[in-house]
Amino acid sequence: MQEVSIFWFRRDLRIEDNHGLWAALRGDQPVLPVFIFDTDILSRLPDTSDGRVEFIHQAISKLKLAIQARGGDLCVLHAKPLDAFKELSTRFKIAAIHCNADYEKYGCVRDESIRAWADANQIDFYSYKDQVVFEKSEVLSGQGTPYTVFTPYSRKWKEQLRIQPIQQFPSETIEHYAPGSFELPSLASLGFRPSGLTFPAAQVADTLIQHYGEKRDFPALPGTSRLSVHLRFGTISIRSLVLQAVGKSEVWLNELIWRDFYFNILHHFSHVSEGHAFRKEYDRMDWRNNETEFEAWKQGQTGYPIVDAGMRELNATGFMHNRVRMIVASFLVKHLLIDWRWGEAYFAAKLLDFDFAANNGGWQWAAGSGCDAAPYFRVFNPALQTKKFDGELTYIRHWVPEFQELTYPQPIVNHEFARERVLAAYKKALAKV
Repeated sequence: MQEVSIFWFRRDLRIEDNHGLWAALRGDQPVLPVFIFDTDILSRLPDTSDGRVEFIHQAISKLKLAIQARGGDLCVLHAKPLDAFKELSTRFKIAAIHCNADYEKYGCVRDESIRAWADANQIDFYSYKDQVVFEKSEVLSGQGTPYTVFTPYSRKWKEQLRIQPIQQFPSETIEHYAPGSFELPSLASLGFRPSGLTFPAAQVADTLIQHYGEKRDFPALPGTSRLSVHLRFGTISIRSLVLQAVGKSEVWLNELIWRDFYFNILHHFSHVSEGHAFRKEYDRMDWRNNETEFEAWKQGQTGYPIVDAGMRELNATGFMHNRVRMIVASFLVKHLLIDWRWGEAYFAAKLLDFDFAANNGGWQWAAGSGCDAAPYFRVFNPALQTKKFDGELTYIRHWVPEFQELTYPQPIVNHEFARERVLAAYKKALAKV
């Protein structure tokens, strides 16, 4: 059997500036690139037209062509990861497995199981930092503790960047692949079908970055990069984006730092991965959890146009503007008194850029239960948010064209009533011993 090192693609679907791939290609054995359509993950997706699977399929199709141009090929499997590696070991003599680190609970457990199997079979297992700039305990306070507030974390992050400048990994320049030819499973053979969604480009113009701070809060403007899905699946390097941002926009750079911050929280405070509020006293909340109202929120039928526009954008495109994400999340939790975990799960099912760390962090921010969260007594007024960020109603008219018609529903709840109700509920919960 041919001796190879395996590079296992996961959240890093690119040839360029790929840390783990670069390390594997510089090793002694030729590299067999592998991607696994994980049946443990796919089996939990109820929608057979899930756009994320289609996005991944398109990304690995491009990846396969790039590797073929360099003398190798991408081996794509559809299986449980451990079963996939056991099957590969019957076809190749595996000297090592290289991959880039994952920080989510499922990914960590999965990787430990593969590492244990590799150890038992005298196969080296290597993991590298790639999807973040600073990980785990690389950015700590002066007391050696993890940050739970973003602003001091970001200051220390930037200080760390000056001490430890970004190193890129020119993996695209090395051609040390194992020869071979493998078929790419079709989307249909995976049990999925085209979503009909349009995916954004994997680059951002310098001019957009330079004007990001002044335009980012207005959903009717093309003021955001739409790169979140590419960051989620690693079709673009976080290091290249940080280098592009430095000196052009502190605001845009801070958005990239927020990603690292939420991964930092995930690493140091594992209870957030287990369905708990970051601030555990918020687990005492008594939620109304009215399923009829939740359905109205999901379908964009609350009678609040800015909320309904956001939900319809999400349902139609798999994307929602970040300012609107805050508005719809605040509305679900504070106007309807529905558990933030219900909203978190719905976003997890619908967002193309779904990333557990950021999604959990964002929902807990809205609920007041997270690190560096909006205080529980801050209740967004949808009318004021509309006036401030969609004053011409351009965004609303696009997604809710009937909002001035008699057919449009009346508001599902009165704002002032909802505000008083949620403040009383929070005070009651936080007063419990």
